[in-house]
Amino acid sequence: MDDREGSFVAVRRISQGLERGSVYNSSSAEGVPGSAAWLGRGLSCVCAQRRDSDTNSTFDLTPAQEESLQSLQNRIDVAYDSTIPLHQEALKDLWKLAFPEEELHGLISEQWKEMGWQGKDPSTDFRGGGFISLENLLYFARNFQKSFQDLLRKQVGDRSVWEYPFAVAGINLTFMLIQMLDLEAVKPRTVVGATFLKFLSAENESAFDLLYCIAFKLMDQQWLSMRASYMEFNTVMKSTRRQLERELMLEDIMHLEDLPSYALLSQ
Repeated sequence: MDDREGSFVAVRRISQGLERGSVYNSSSAEGVPGSAAWLGRGLSCVCAQRRDSDTNSTFDLTPAQEESLQSLQNRIDVAYDSTIPLHQEALKDLWKLAFPEEELHGLISEQWKEMGWQGKDPSTDFRGGGFISLENLLYFARNFQKSFQDLLRKQVGDRSVWEYPFAVAGINLTFMLIQMLDLEAVKPRTVVGATFLKFLSAENESAFDLLYCIAFKLMDQQWLSMRASYMEFNTVMKSTRRQLERELMLEDIMHLEDLPSYALLSQ
């Protein structure tokens, strides 16, 4: 696979849910070419679109907000490194949480395709989201196990014949949130980014991870309501982003748990 153009892999669904080993790439006779939302040309990134008016101002932060933002940015800056034991163990933990009944044969294995990675080595997919994208998946699996399993195994709703790959979609969501919240700027340059910081504090360092879980469930709901298939992935991501932005801007939201879409995690 060309490092510049990863392929978006579609997972074919059968009546019993996620078919083991049914992941196809663009070179397959049954596969359909494209690219993940943060890779290549087929599904161009829906995340890095900033309105011109958003770049004309910045928002002042309190010392506590600056500290919390810096801590989150430090996480974002960590690239996934397959040679680091901590990263290796985190990836193994994700497998155990996803498939506790199935022993993993190795960090490079065809088994990873069952989770929706593009190939047998998940490390090649992390360049779009870094180590934090793995942390997001782990947080989701540990804190909302039922929702995590429902999305992984595509157990809820009238699913498409060709489904989005779970793990790659998760990395796309991490990247989308980083861009939406303008988290790589020294200070937020968007109202949405500034609004998010009120949820991020020393007492709630997991705010980004929680928003990720909400976004994942919301994305899946949008997928189902739009009766989408893999070619509509970017459209679904755009719709998810717009809905999240609207909810974050609601006046009566004091905690992320107050977001209307948070209720999806209990379904």
